[in-house]
Amino acid sequence: MHRKLDNGILAAQLHSRKKIWSRGLALGVLVFALVFVSVSADDVVVLTEDNFEKEVGQDRGALVEFYAPWCGHCKKLAPEYEKLGSSFKKAKSVLIGKVDCDEHKSVCSKYGVSGYPTIQWFPKGSLEPKKYEGPRTAESLAEFVNTEGGTNVKIAATPSNVVVLTAENFNDIVLDETKDVLVEFYAPWCGHCKNLAPTYEKVATAFKLEEDVVIANLDADKYRDLAEKYDVSGFPTLKFFPKTNKAGQDYEGGRDLDDFVTFINEKCGTSRDGKGQLTSKAGIVESLDALVKEFVAAGDEDKKAVFSRIEEEVDKLQGSASRYGKMYVKAAKKFTEKGSDYAKNEIQRLERILEKAVSPSKADELTLKKNILSAFA
Repeated sequence: MHRKLDNGILAAQLHSRKKIWSRGLALGVLVFALVFVSVSADDVVVLTEDNFEKEVGQDRGALVEFYAPWCGHCKKLAPEYEKLGSSFKKAKSVLIGKVDCDEHKSVCSKYGVSGYPTIQWFPKGSLEPKKYEGPRTAESLAEFVNTEGGTNVKIAATPSNVVVLTAENFNDIVLDETKDVLVEFYAPWCGHCKNLAPTYEKVATAFKLEEDVVIANLDADKYRDLAEKYDVSGFPTLKFFPKTNKAGQDYEGGRDLDDFVTFINEKCGTSRDGKGQLTSKAGIVESLDALVKEFVAAGDEDKKAVFSRIEEEVDKLQGSASRYGKMYVKAAKKFTEKGSDYAKNEIQRLERILEKAVSPSKADELTLKKNILSAFA
């Protein structure tokens, strides 16, 4: 009996150790995965005071961006520079790196950095840099690196969300009374047009899921008759063609991403941010919000009457507002069936899903539900 007890204890100890070892292995794999993701997520090498001279001036040439996190021009450069890093990640003879000058002041001071962003080329085996003075586009930077580093890397073309207009499709797209259309009239040789291009692409990307909004451009140098028809005399000229005015009106706002996003949201009734995500205002119908407040506060008998008024109001709505209205009705029914905690619990569930990787269209759907449910919470 005593021997059997010892064997039982031994088996339990072995099982316990096995569990601890398995947990340790799982934790190790998780840590490795997280480290791997953090390293591979950014194709631009992050340089610091500790690793700068270990990476730069060694057996490969290096292009280094010295930047500050708060710098507007640096933020504008970031997607172009990341595209450059992605394109050169397999080029063993070249390093694409960056230094945060707020965090690593001594490095930036050592190489004479006085403004941001400063881009410098360090030849193989040298810490004597050559300053880059060209345009801050991925294509121009790649051309410079290819020349200095002896490489032949090309920037992969990315699909554009800007609709390209021609003489053949202009009327069908721009004069479509079911669409709000922003048009940039540009010339290929125009410097200001080239500077605007990355921002304009971001605008188109931000509103790509809006079926009624079109962000387009027209080569006004090639299609001069159309440019003259709409009184285009300089480049770039931006004109807005809303559903209700196909004669077009001049866009006179700022040319930063936020300026365009604010303009389109105001004119088109959309609710997007610069990243294309729906804001907390998306899906909200003010007249229904007011009725929902009455509905939530009402007693069981009065709720039926208020619910009928909500349905009546929804029947009056048109377009996207009608779709949102149906979501209000569905939420009100669920609220009645599941009680006053329904909205709060459902919002928490939706937020957990949104924290995961979901498609843009799915994120839109969940955000709309969450926003509308907030009126019931």
